[in-house]
Amino acid sequence: MARDSWGSATAQKEIEAFRQFLKKRDLKLTAQRNVIFQRILREDKHFSAEELFEALKREKRPASKATVYRTLQLLVEARLLDQVDFDRGFKLYERTLGHRHHDHLICVECSRVVEFHDEELETVQGDVVQRYDFNMISHTHKIYGICSDCRDRGVSVENAGKHG
Repeated sequence: MARDSWGSATAQKEIEAFRQFLKKRDLKLTAQRNVIFQRILREDKHFSAEELFEALKREKRPASKATVYRTLQLLVEARLLDQVDFDRGFKLYERTLGHRHHDHLICVECSRVVEFHDEELETVQGDVVQRYDFNMISHTHKIYGICSDCRDRGVSVENAGKHG
């Protein structure tokens, strides 16, 4: 369930980093932003703005949808969250501070997301950046395919995503 409690050292670093980011923009860590951020600190997987909004409602800690979206955007700008698009029609978010870089395998049938880290891939990418005299800021790799569970159910490349 929870990756970190809000009292962990990593969570405290994230809170302080967010406070400093907001201060530079003449913004405050308001009660609503804090409630939203505390809930995010308990996430151990990708989540959508809508899932976050619903979780806050269930926990009787409501925040407006607009505040949820604005806070998520601030956290992305502060580089405390990554915003990822898996072609589902909405963005997902994941925490970044204290979490190792990883890439994603995405099943086009069931939408399962598998996180992976591959040093060889990172090395090749570094070589490519150097070869083209490019200063990399960030990157993401998303590999779309069919997971083993879906293949076991008979899904193939030809019929993936075709239902009924």
